[in-house]
Amino acid sequence: MDEIVSRAMQKWPNVPNVFGWLRLDRRGNWLVKSRQSQWGAPVFERIGNAAVIEFIGRNYAHDDAGRWFFQNGPQRVFVTLEYTPLVYRLRGDRESLETHTGRAAEEVRAAWIDDAGMLVLETELGPGVLLDRDLPALLDRIETASGPASEESLAALTAGALPDLTLDFGLRRVPLSAIVAAEIPVRFGFIADPHPAPGEPEC
Repeated sequence: MDEIVSRAMQKWPNVPNVFGWLRLDRRGNWLVKSRQSQWGAPVFERIGNAAVIEFIGRNYAHDDAGRWFFQNGPQRVFVTLEYTPLVYRLRGDRESLETHTGRAAEEVRAAWIDDAGMLVLETELGPGVLLDRDLPALLDRIETASGPASEESLAALTAGALPDLTLDFGLRRVPLSAIVAAEIPVRFGFIADPHPAPGEPEC
């Protein structure tokens, strides 16, 4: 967390939280509410400023209830998650991962294929979906006990069968299982659409 943010939290400790203004999409883009449509629905626009994106990323965390937020000075801006709280992508070496915030992941602990064919990973940093453009590269690293996995094996896993598959990543072979996308928030203990707790003030 930025030092200026830590100092602001100490100086103004009781600033109300913000909900419904910031979103994270499946590709790791930050979206901010810019206006309301003529029908009253919120309209979100992608944040494109690199300095703002980096600032949000450095100050992105979660509370004990599993709500992810951006610590904006003394104020927590809770994030609505389109899917998972992290989006992983391959780094330049194509042999390691980083989050959408630029943090390097040291250890891939487990992997899942969801019912839409997306790859979900768990590292020491938390759960996240793999960026779609990197999916083909990692699908090529899925293996059976006898060699590379076939399309039939992957289709069977997505359909709920349990072929013996692993993801060959780095120096490890990570077990690969099936998971239903709708079950992921409960499985990993996060809240995709955070709201204030009863009695909690908000802006």
